Amino acid sequence: MLHNRAVRHALLVFALAALLSGFTQQAAAQDRNELASQFQPLSDFLRGVSETVDPCVVQIFTSTYGPLSTERGQVAIFGTQRGSGSGVILDPEGYIVTNNHVVDGARRVQVLLSPSLRDEAMGKSIVEGRGLLLGARIVGVDPETDLAVLKVEFPDPLPYLPLGDSDSLFQGQFVFAFGSPLGLTNSVSMGVVSALARQLESEGRMIYIQTDAAVNPGNSGGPLVNTAGEVVGINTLIFSQSGGFEGLSFAAPSNIVSTVYQQLRAYGRVRRGEIGVQAQSITPWLAEGLSLTREYGVILSDVYPNSPADKAGLKVGDIVLSLDGKPMENARQFHVNIYGKKVDGSTTLEVLRGSSTKEITTKVVERAEPDLRFFDMVTPSNNMIRRLGILALDLDDDTMKLLPPLRRAKGVIVATPTADASVLGEGFQPGDVIYSLNGKPVENLKDLKKAVKELPYGDAAVLQVERQRTLKFLTMQVD
Repeated sequence: MLHNRAVRHALLVFALAALLSGFTQQAAAQDRNELASQFQPLSDFLRGVSETVDPCVVQIFTSTYGPLSTERGQVAIFGTQRGSGSGVILDPEGYIVTNNHVVDGARRVQVLLSPSLRDEAMGKSIVEGRGLLLGARIVGVDPETDLAVLKVEFPDPLPYLPLGDSDSLFQGQFVFAFGSPLGLTNSVSMGVVSALARQLESEGRMIYIQTDAAVNPGNSGGPLVNTAGEVVGINTLIFSQSGGFEGLSFAAPSNIVSTVYQQLRAYGRVRRGEIGVQAQSITPWLAEGLSLTREYGVILSDVYPNSPADKAGLKVGDIVLSLDGKPMENARQFHVNIYGKKVDGSTTLEVLRGSSTKEITTKVVERAEPDLRFFDMVTPSNNMIRRLGILALDLDDDTMKLLPPLRRAKGVIVATPTADASVLGEGFQPGDVIYSLNGKPVENLKDLKKAVKELPYGDAAVLQVERQRTLKFLTMQVD
């Protein structure tokens, strides 16, 4: 690891050099060699960071079977899609962390190791040779945090990076983003932490580290590293109007990565606790419309039938004041705290119901996660519904095992959207279960195909679907 004294010295030199750069006349009068010597410690320091991290960063290549057409409103042509991203080795046995969206739906995953791991690449040539390309196995994925763990086999222990403590980060701290932006391997960019615990969606359950380190397509899954050479985040996404880097990069914090990584290695999935409720943050408008006595906090918008919460007596409209004595300020805080509860344990909620305060203890169970490996079960010739832009299959005894408990036993599962259909609002997601079309029940794929075929061109199609145990309507215009 790089010594903190060296880090402080290098950053002090950097700050002084930046200050001196404002006095161009004075700087011009200095001896060039003396000025260059002031930057040398910083250059040596940055080189040390790169040499420590570079062998631990990999490029990931995937091949997926899916739609090739990108024109809006056109029926997709299917074929092999190829993609790439980045990853970081976290264990000498070959365990790698990347983003779920890098490997999502992949039928084949390959990992390109750093060229420094090849004997012939250890020379002094400025142009590196190509690294070793290895087949990789997907150990597990977690769509909620957009993280995945891969495993490669290698005869010798691989170089790896330790996970740092993302809670110790501070605004303005120097960080480095490593990866393969736009396929350019072994790239590094430097920036600072712009914000901590950035929540990108008002009710989102995931938080991010925001930085201004340059991140572009292909960087996804690569490490965000501190000056000690520790992984403090996994680069995940950018905000951009042009499609390229504009100074807004977001990384999954290492403390979240650590929890997900350990569980995916141990179980192949993330075990999250739940009690069977949906919570929302109270806003002034929600409080006014429901005549609530407070304009902040957490309200239960759904209590799932026959869930632990339902059996314990929790009701829709209950305002959650605290969870095991900890005050609840918003829905994200509530869900994150529920996730952390021990599966098969219990938790106590203090709720406000009307004008009465109650304490209700409920059991914590493991949240059922859908297994969305439907793609190997469908073919375009048998399962395509072109006018809806989906590949779908029957809900039966076999496919029901891949999903959490459903409210009905008959319907059609969306394996994947296949085209940019004329969706009026929210679109389909893999794992959606269709129960009806324009109010008429749909029991199987044959029923749905027949009903869609009979719809006149341009008519509205309103489909009732169940998604993650919640019923909703999806609306589209049939082409």
